[in-house]
Amino acid sequence: MAFRFGYIAKIVVVVALCAAVGACGSSKKKEKFAYVERPVETLYADATREMNRKRYDRAIAYFEEVERQHPYSAWARRAMLMKAFAYYQGNDYEEAVQAVEQFISLHPGNKDAPYAYYLKAICYYERIRDVGRDQDYTNNAVAALNDVIRRYPNTEYARDARLKLDLTFDHLAGKEMYVGRFYLKGNKHISAINRFKTVVEKYQTTNHVPEALHRLVEAYLELGVIDEARAAAAVLGYNYPGSRWYQDTYRLFEKRGILMEGSVPKKRARKEKKQEEDPNEVLRNTKATSRDALDPPPAEIDDDLSGDSISDQFEENEAGF
Repeated sequence: MAFRFGYIAKIVVVVALCAAVGACGSSKKKEKFAYVERPVETLYADATREMNRKRYDRAIAYFEEVERQHPYSAWARRAMLMKAFAYYQGNDYEEAVQAVEQFISLHPGNKDAPYAYYLKAICYYERIRDVGRDQDYTNNAVAALNDVIRRYPNTEYARDARLKLDLTFDHLAGKEMYVGRFYLKGNKHISAINRFKTVVEKYQTTNHVPEALHRLVEAYLELGVIDEARAAAAVLGYNYPGSRWYQDTYRLFEKRGILMEGSVPKKRARKEKKQEEDPNEVLRNTKATSRDALDPPPAEIDDDLSGDSISDQFEENEAGF
């Protein structure tokens, strides 16, 4: 009998201890997630102070608290956008994109929507990788930059997006050239031709086009397709007379003894723009200054916080090859 009472007593003690531990855990959770309401102006000021001190994690926490405690205020809309900017400043691009997309979905007509779209594009643009690697971020940047231009064509964000779009196209063209040269060196001439044609037809405004035309000439001559080589050379001579690539193309025809009668090399330009400029370096230079120009538009208490406010030339042979 004594044994039975002792056993029951032990069970009672264990249950009591478990209940005590559970109560402590519950108390700690309540303390951790305690809701302490504070004025929205105070929370937002604290968040701004942390941003200025570059304590982005703390700033994000304050901005989230603004959204949590005052979800229907104009301050919450502003905090949502500033939270995205804080994520961006902390190089947390994925979180920044998610925050921007949340802002756009909830407040598509807000006067700061152009900036939100622009920030999303920059989050992709700054992650563009070198031409030797996968270009998913580059393609996403192109889509996002085009979105800014299409939606808000007359804004400062669209003007900067156009500049960055040109540089992004140059980067994509550089990728095609990188792969095309690889195929050409491996004597995979058809694959190389397809890459070089993509540059000529899709990225006509980039500085890779002259070299792409010259490489087309090389590939066609290796295949013995003289007429196609002449056509590519004609476009090169018409659009980039005197360039180093035109000179190299002329020497190729001269070396093979297939120059047309009366052909003469065109003078090389005295000040020739460098054609093999490193696209990665161009992007790095633009990224170095982009953050200085990316500050969010200033909040206006009365307004913002009161409501939402060449390829066709192949048929012409004018270079004399």
